[in-house]
Amino acid sequence: MSHPFTPRVGAVMSADIAVPEHDREVAFYARALTTGAEPLWREDLMNRQGVPVIGLGARSPEYDQLPLQWMPHLQVTDVAGSAARAVELGGTELLHGKDDEGSSQWAVLLDPNGAAFGVIPVVSPEQAPPMDGDATKVGHIAWLDLTVPDAAATRDFYCQVIGWTSQGVEMTDAQGAYHDYVLLGGDGEAAAGICHARGTNRDVPPVWLLYLPVGDLDESTRRVQEDGGAVLRRMDGPPAIAICTDPIGVVFALSQG
Repeated sequence: MSHPFTPRVGAVMSADIAVPEHDREVAFYARALTTGAEPLWREDLMNRQGVPVIGLGARSPEYDQLPLQWMPHLQVTDVAGSAARAVELGGTELLHGKDDEGSSQWAVLLDPNGAAFGVIPVVSPEQAPPMDGDATKVGHIAWLDLTVPDAAATRDFYCQVIGWTSQGVEMTDAQGAYHDYVLLGGDGEAAAGICHARGTNRDVPPVWLLYLPVGDLDESTRRVQEDGGAVLRRMDGPPAIAICTDPIGVVFALSQG
């Protein structure tokens, strides 16, 4: 992934979720993310430089139809066109925000696997958050991937809806060789991945998995388990990664920053 706050087609700028037990969830993520001598995140869940990257909203009737998944917000050239293509290709439109003139500002969608994501217009360079120093050394979405039974069909869906292109990655398991996919943004840089639910990914649920970097992965995973979450899988890397669930079962990943 290139600079985490790049304005470009297919780049993720932020992610959010609407949760029950809101206070408990905020406290859980604040504890899990703010580890290390120089934490990459603040306790209010903004990153160390005060940039809002992830958001936890309280569950309300307005958001009852949203699944309990972290939803990445992906930049596209045409929100209305992307939403329409998603529905044509077997997806679902959950929410669609428009301005007073009826122009589309954002939409929340489900792909045919039930994975939730948002689409927003490509931001201008002036709208990108100002960052001091190395932006990868603060809280950001370090990577994004989706594990599904049919990675090729899902790749095609997102390439048409978001505007990504793709590259195959050769994989193998006990059943033989296959390809997972790296999805490329408008600048040709890797933006996300789509994986088959086989091999080491066979038990990963079909949701967009956010990789959030932390200062001390060992301490973060200890806090996850102490505060009611679980560590599903740990991989040594580099970087070292832990796939986790929060206290209400939402899946996310932590990586060593």
